[in-house]
Amino acid sequence: MKTLVIVTHPDLETSIVNKRWIGELNKYPDEFYIHQLYKIYPDEKIDVMAEQRLMESYDKIIFQFPLYWFSSPPLLKKWFDEVLIYGWAFGSKSGYTLENKKIGLAISAGSTAEDYSIKGSYKHTLKEIILPFELTFKYIKANYRPYFAHYGIVADTPNESIEESVQNYFYFLNSL
Repeated sequence: MKTLVIVTHPDLETSIVNKRWIGELNKYPDEFYIHQLYKIYPDEKIDVMAEQRLMESYDKIIFQFPLYWFSSPPLLKKWFDEVLIYGWAFGSKSGYTLENKKIGLAISAGSTAEDYSIKGSYKHTLKEIILPFELTFKYIKANYRPYFAHYGIVADTPNESIEESVQNYFYFLNSL
């Protein structure tokens, strides 16, 4: 079964790792469907019904994005607010449409893994920082999977590190 990858990156052209991940995913159109929110909704007017139909047609869904201010880019937050609504995603007899669907996160972070530790700059782990996502997915009864993260993305990131992230990302996707 194909995996839906919902990519939310406001400036993909300047991206280092997200752009590379998408480039690799595009080589396997029978396995992955790439859905780029900023490309589809440059005006940020989300077609809720279309998004819900899209989600309904996949059993594995990945949200791929760069970490922005310890959260997601703003369009993804808006997407959650508008798409995961009462009566469809939760809260009624006909709700919980995403129940048992495998859902995960693929995150690129500019800071190092050490920064996201109790002793690091932020004094919190990435797992702690992204807890609202986990709680959201559990609330709608989706089968939340462990997240994937690649750290230390900066302009001079060595190509070997980026290629290693691609391999690790594919390992993560195949383990869903």
